[in-house]
Amino acid sequence: MEVNHMEEPETRSGFVAIVGQPNVGKSTLMNHILGVKLAIATNKPQTTRNRILGVKNYPGKGQIAFLDTPGIHSSKKRLNQALVRIAVDSLQEVDLVCHLVDVAHCASAFQKEGDALAGDEAMVLEALQGLENVPCILVLNKIDLLKDKSVLLPIIEQLTQKQAYAHVLPVSALQGDQVDSLVDVIFGELPADFPMFPQDMITDQAERFIASEFVREQVMVLTKKEIPYSVAVEIERFEDVPRKDLIEVSAVIHVERDSQKGIIIGSKGSRLKQIGVRARAQMEQFFGKKVYLETFVRVQQGWSEDPRSLHRFGYE
Repeated sequence: MEVNHMEEPETRSGFVAIVGQPNVGKSTLMNHILGVKLAIATNKPQTTRNRILGVKNYPGKGQIAFLDTPGIHSSKKRLNQALVRIAVDSLQEVDLVCHLVDVAHCASAFQKEGDALAGDEAMVLEALQGLENVPCILVLNKIDLLKDKSVLLPIIEQLTQKQAYAHVLPVSALQGDQVDSLVDVIFGELPADFPMFPQDMITDQAERFIASEFVREQVMVLTKKEIPYSVAVEIERFEDVPRKDLIEVSAVIHVERDSQKGIIIGSKGSRLKQIGVRARAQMEQFFGKKVYLETFVRVQQGWSEDPRSLHRFGYE
């Protein structure tokens, strides 16, 4: 008789999706837990456009593979609908879901209208109700911005009437409050298993993608109105040059109209230069070496409604 000497793993591992409306702090939460800026984050909705994997190892405890997802929201625009599909599809491949809500926004809606389900929260809840045998944690983010804590209970009551949650936890992703407690709760819900990824792996995203995101982030930060949502960034060249201890990057910023091109370039190229300087600094911090970055702006009319362009830029 053959004896199996394989011991049961003492660690826990699994995939955890972070979902919610746009701008509730999903990327900020993942970045804080990872201890590195992997997902770009701004104060503008729809900053995240892709499913981004972030891996965190905890010696003696296990490994958590977070999936940061685009914000779930209603829209008639093809690009936005594609982003929502990315978020909803991500729910089908996880062991646990963290449903993030902006508790300050919910409190404002509750005080004005008596309804904590602000914005597209009902749409997020609808996506969660389609899950089977996947536990969900309600994470009340931005608790540091909530002046009147007495509204917490009715907010929780309204949300828990719509969805069965394994746990409810208030946090501040920006300040880090209660985030360690959230990680402990997550581990308690994950299956006992061996790590899924190598110990030194942070993400499965290509370096080109990360570089393009740093450029797009600066476009979002430094421009206003419709410009951030009409931009796609494509890395035409990404070359690591060991003999120079340098990474050479060529990035193309695609816009939909000539007027948008002028705004991004700015007076005498000032804004484009600022975008490049700030994006390069982010790249150097992430990649750990000097970066030579050149940026260009091209007009591709109607790319956000064109299926071929959406596929080319990784959104469909």
